[in-house]
Amino acid sequence: MGSTNMSYLNPKTVTLTGIPGLEHVQFWIGFPFLGVCLVAVLGNIFLLIIIPTERSLHQPMYIFLAVLAATDLGLCVAIAPKMLAIFWFGLCSMAFDACLTQLFFIHALQGMESGILLAMAFDRYVAICDPLRHTSILTPLFLVQIVLMVVVRATVLVGILPILLKRLQLFQSVVIVHSYCEHMAVVKLAAEDVHINKSYGLFVAFAILGFDMIFVFISYILIFQVVFRLPQKEARRKAFNTCTAHIVVFLEFYILAFFSFFSHRFGHVSPYVHILLSTIYLLVPPALNPIVYGVKTKEIRMRVAQICILKPDTQK
Repeated sequence: MGSTNMSYLNPKTVTLTGIPGLEHVQFWIGFPFLGVCLVAVLGNIFLLIIIPTERSLHQPMYIFLAVLAATDLGLCVAIAPKMLAIFWFGLCSMAFDACLTQLFFIHALQGMESGILLAMAFDRYVAICDPLRHTSILTPLFLVQIVLMVVVRATVLVGILPILLKRLQLFQSVVIVHSYCEHMAVVKLAAEDVHINKSYGLFVAFAILGFDMIFVFISYILIFQVVFRLPQKEARRKAFNTCTAHIVVFLEFYILAFFSFFSHRFGHVSPYVHILLSTIYLLVPPALNPIVYGVKTKEIRMRVAQICILKPDTQK
């Protein structure tokens, strides 16, 4: 790629490398990723079937969970097909506009997931810290407003990323060192000044992930203050167990998100490590969320058993 006179003007296609350095084993790496995707797809479809049909789950926490499930399904659909086509069939070529479209959906859905996790943390905060006002604060109208705000925020902020990339005309390469179209991986291809692209990408990351992470942690600090003051040991243990399960998902999501984000900009991490972790960060939470939020809920557990066994009476 070396010579400076080698450049591309308004490229129509780009090439995704998959996992550089692991090309000889990425065929096999595709199978665990397929397994994770299948768990995510099946788990989230179950949630989207069960939550609307089970009246006892028509509560703010589970409505947010249904929105999270839809978001997670979208992430799997946006990433997995092309990634597995690269790993298994060597179909590395992609139209530049299709790449920008994938980039938009991945980062927008990622932003929506972060916003829904914040909404769920807020729901837990109100339920534990101000239980008497829970139903009066989290009304159906308020829930719709929160979801709309999360969707609009991610769509508008992320929507500018492909627009800024589209204005670039000169590229030093058309080979994206990644298994999917990630913003900074595409920015690095440009042979022009990309200061605006980098700065705006940084702004979006902090405006969405940074903002949400700060308020999730504040919510849980306040929740734990209330939990540790509860007089009954059993109530304290129950509340603590519920919160820790959620915190595992929050930490896994945000730590890997910021590792992926900063390693692309400032780090000197091996490309295959960065790509593996960034792919895990996008695909593992959609598989974990139905388990953490679904399997731990008795009503969801029983409905899944009824659907699978097809004998509702046996679950009594």
